[in-house]
Amino acid sequence: MAETALTPAPFSSEKTFRSYTHEQGTTYSQNRRGYHPNLYRTIIDHHTSTGGQLTTILDVGCGPGTAIRELAPRFTHAIGLDPSGGMMSTARSLGGVSSTSQPIRFEVSTAEDLGSQLSPPIPDSSVDLITAATAAHWFDMSRFWPRAAQLLKPGGTVALWTVTLTGSSIYATHNRPAIQAAMSELEDRHLKPYMEPRSLLGRDLYIDLPLPWTLARPVPDFDESTFYRKEWKDGVCVEGDEFLTGQPTVDLETLEKALGTSSTVTRWREAHPDAVGTERDVVRMMRREIERLLHEAGVERGKEMVKGGVAGVLLMVKKRA
Repeated sequence: MAETALTPAPFSSEKTFRSYTHEQGTTYSQNRRGYHPNLYRTIIDHHTSTGGQLTTILDVGCGPGTAIRELAPRFTHAIGLDPSGGMMSTARSLGGVSSTSQPIRFEVSTAEDLGSQLSPPIPDSSVDLITAATAAHWFDMSRFWPRAAQLLKPGGTVALWTVTLTGSSIYATHNRPAIQAAMSELEDRHLKPYMEPRSLLGRDLYIDLPLPWTLARPVPDFDESTFYRKEWKDGVCVEGDEFLTGQPTVDLETLEKALGTSSTVTRWREAHPDAVGTERDVVRMMRREIERLLHEAGVERGKEMVKGGVAGVLLMVKKRA
């Protein structure tokens, strides 16, 4: 059954990541976990098994280039776009090459323009795969989908995925219910006022993300019958089907740095600059509460470890051939 068409709420551009400096982009790239090779393999296998080619990839909202840097070696040409000059500066400094050793082309552009203002612009019907890693919830999808259809080759693919990075997705072998309850309470009390509605699209695993056929003005270029959805939930990490890289169990210093890459935390810190890096910092408060509850459960000081629950989703759809 076809989904009901959605009338989008008035769109306002994301401002937090867009205003990042080179230094903030570098900190983000160092502390945000990357995506597991098995996720990239899933994307490429599905793309090629449904007729997709490996000539040109376009990564949208690419940030410091985390995803495009891993996918580029599978393609002849690779392009990364992001509206943040600071993120683009970081991405260029980190580099990356395609299968033919061509440098990834990093350019400042929005998901709605998809490089239409560049010189030279990205040619129509020239892109095989368009990706967006934990970014599509910031897009004006009513403008993204028509532009994506314009750039994709017939039979090309769009792959959108996201992962939640919130305190309530923290898992522990000791006192887990109390830790999750405490993190949820801290989020509601301190961070909720700084959560943007579109952040919830990611947190809800893109259930309500506008798709080409659910828009008020549907984009018929995409074939709804090719729609593919895969979820990773409840902190389960099955070998061979991982979503993120890195150790699933981390110390609290690593956890604090990872949570600090959240746009919601960034907005909280902008509103409370005197608290950043102190015991009044919202992420530090989360860390101290986890420490207290682990100690209460008998965990020795210096041995506090937690597991970040993986909650993620991958959406893929094909342009009609």
